[in-house]
Parts: sequence; structure tokens; C-alpha cells
Amino acid sequence: MVTFAVELAAMETRLARFIQEVATGAEVVITRNGEPVARLVPPSGPLPDRVPGSAKGLFTVPDDFDEPLDDFRDYT
Repeated sequence: MVTFAVELAAMETRLARFIQEVATGAEVVITRNGEPVARLVPPSGPLPDRVPGSAKGLFTVPDDFDEPLDDFRDYT
């Protein structure tokens, strides 16, 4: 696998090119002021299928969900 470093400013202006590099197997290390901050790598496999309702029961919506926040009561 080919690995190379790219400054963030260059990444912002040439993202499509770097995506293409990653699609062919390269790894891109994104740097800011010469320090690594992120890596752009090919996916390790296909994304899993989404399962509707898989978060059921993990959270509840409070009854007052749509009530104005205390900080904004003066604006209502």
C-alpha cells in the first residue's frame, strides 16, 4: 500500500484526486502544520446493511421535547 502525506490546504483543493488515489489502494495521511491529524484509507469491506428500528428502546423522547428552552422563553 502506498502512503503519502498531504497538507490540509492541499486536501481541501484536490479532494477528488486523493479520493481516486485511495480508491486504487493508497493511504493518505492528512497533516496540519506538518503534524498528522487524520488518515484517508480504503474501506475494509462493504458497509453493513441498515436495519430499520435497530435503535428501538435505546432512547426515549421526553414529553416536553418541543417546549421552548428556558434560555429562549423570552422570545416566544
